[in-house]
Amino acid sequence: LQAMSDNEQDWLALRPQEPSPSQCCGSGCKPCIYDVYEKELAQWERAKAMQDKSLLIGKKEQSSNSELNPDTFTAFSVSSVEQLTEDTYQYKFELPGNSSLRLSLGQHIVLRGVVNGLEVQRAYTPISPGNAEGYFEVLIKCYEAGLMSQYIKTWKKGDVVFWRGPFGGFPYRPNQHGELLMLASGTGLAPMIPILQSIADDEEDETFVTLVSCFPTFDKIYLKPLLQDLARYWNIRIFYVLSKETSLEKLPWSYQENTYTGRLNEDLMKTIINSCRKKPFVLICGSSAFNEDMSRYLKASGIEEDSCFVF
Repeated sequence: LQAMSDNEQDWLALRPQEPSPSQCCGSGCKPCIYDVYEKELAQWERAKAMQDKSLLIGKKEQSSNSELNPDTFTAFSVSSVEQLTEDTYQYKFELPGNSSLRLSLGQHIVLRGVVNGLEVQRAYTPISPGNAEGYFEVLIKCYEAGLMSQYIKTWKKGDVVFWRGPFGGFPYRPNQHGELLMLASGTGLAPMIPILQSIADDEEDETFVTLVSCFPTFDKIYLKPLLQDLARYWNIRIFYVLSKETSLEKLPWSYQENTYTGRLNEDLMKTIINSCRKKPFVLICGSSAFNEDMSRYLKASGIEEDSCFVF
């Protein structure tokens, strides 16, 4: 057998690497990491067929001009780290000058990390307003055994982190729905915050919003000052459902009347929907088990799938 020619080996070295499953965040991004790979592979095959390496010049893995881009990763530096609960952190990233990520409501961005030589990608939704200038903020829960969590826990001020996006989002328009019901579990609160803030900031937007926020215990609720602030608006109600609290007596009095203990079940769902002024459009964000449960309870309460949006 003839040894592979040097030329052939050169081309093989330039062939794009197929992503491993850990590199896909599973959030249905367009383009997904696999789409980017297909595009680069086609580009490589075309260049190889024509024996013209200059056709590959356009391929760039990451950029540092701090413009968020769905196809390539861009470097952003960590400007502050704030621990909110034992396992949840709020990270602030710097944007050059007064630039803004210009995200639509509820859009997510994808983080890339390398842990033990394995590349991992995960999607997170910034909680800062989409037009915030000079910075953006992300809420992240770190898991003991989570690969990405091991990487995130090492972050400190000044570290450089790579993001791409934006993706997804909920196509919200002011006054489009008479009432929104938001069902959020833990960090599922993240995509709800920019929508709540945009409604609160827009005097013309008269949408009623009921946010139902699920946490294990009172001390695990994050962003309390922000949520309390939003709850002062005439058209925003916030309920808490605490699965591991047994009594409301120890809670501050200001929380007692809008907090339920136990789990958000079918009965409680019906009670909350009945307290809405009109049939709500529902936004859901949590673990896949939470999302499935909520969809089931909503159906039992007479809310159809076309009146729901799952992040």
